Amino acid sequence: MKKLFFLVLFLSVLSAFSQTSAPKFSNEFLSIGVGARALGMSNAYVTTVNDVTSGYWNPAGLAQIKKDFQVSLMHASYFAGIAKYDYGAFAANIDSSSAFGFSVVRFGVDDIPNTTQLIDANGNVDFDRISSFSVADYAFMFSYARKSKIAGLRYGANVKIIYRQVGDFAKAWGFGLDGGVQYDLKNWKFGLMARDVTSTFNAWSFSLNQQTIDVFNATGNEIPSNSTEITLPKVILGVGREIKISNKFNFLGEIDFDLSTDGKRNVLITGDPVSIDPHMGVEVGYSQLIFLRLGVGNFQKVTDILQNDKITYQPNFGIGIQFRGIALDYAFSDIGDQSDALYSNIFSLKFDINKQNHTGTRRFD
Repeated sequence: MKKLFFLVLFLSVLSAFSQTSAPKFSNEFLSIGVGARALGMSNAYVTTVNDVTSGYWNPAGLAQIKKDFQVSLMHASYFAGIAKYDYGAFAANIDSSSAFGFSVVRFGVDDIPNTTQLIDANGNVDFDRISSFSVADYAFMFSYARKSKIAGLRYGANVKIIYRQVGDFAKAWGFGLDGGVQYDLKNWKFGLMARDVTSTFNAWSFSLNQQTIDVFNATGNEIPSNSTEITLPKVILGVGREIKISNKFNFLGEIDFDLSTDGKRNVLITGDPVSIDPHMGVEVGYSQLIFLRLGVGNFQKVTDILQNDKITYQPNFGIGIQFRGIALDYAFSDIGDQSDALYSNIFSLKFDINKQNHTGTRRFD
């Protein structure tokens, strides 16, 4: 029954894209985040990211990769397992000053029942005519980063290609650019990530057969036509600090401010056209081996059943283990403490790989 809901949602989505628009939540799957380390810190990560996941968070961070290659993989389930979220990335050093990366993100709901053909031409209900389809969003990001001649300054950029598919009914191709910088000043870290700096354009095309069109007409849905969807720029500003507590304990903290430009949003600081969404996270590490992470974000203003205004938030928790070039991270999040269906468990892996040594074998460090 839950997946039947997505069929109804899909019909509404097709109608919503029947004209050129700049909706607030266009390509919003790219705002979820990647890597359990970052998710455990409530996505407060644009200044401190320094590994393969920089291709998503801030491409400037790729210039800090210390090994020859890095690979990262992540899987998560959302909404009681209905939606699947997967991520994979590869990064490598070009030389001592520059690096490149490639990242893939998929967010999808699979095996949704398609009941638009349930009734045959004679008006009979035929359950054998029920098929299934997937709704999936893909992003392919090509990243480049370089160290500046100014000490502590790094910069980078992404070229991203978006592909979105709704079964055989509709698909969209999109293109966009991101840019980012990082600057280290002693133990302080500063970062800026500009997403969709030129706006990202998704060109939708629809393929509906006559029977599906008849269903749309019978249910009062507008017949969608080819259209363009626009994702407006978002700027993320961050500041972080690293503190060495002792020879074995290390502290890392960061606070970020997401500045959206698509009009008033239900966030902590609302405005038109700019709204500001703060979020923060901390990490405590022991001997660069075990890590504990906490974060808070997703602040929203809501009204309860007694008509009292209050602010909800999303707490996050994470742990990590790193040994001989392999990092296993886990994050647990509860989206606003609203429902058991909104609890999510996220796992990610990261591998550091060096080039062949004198024995001719590759090694993990």
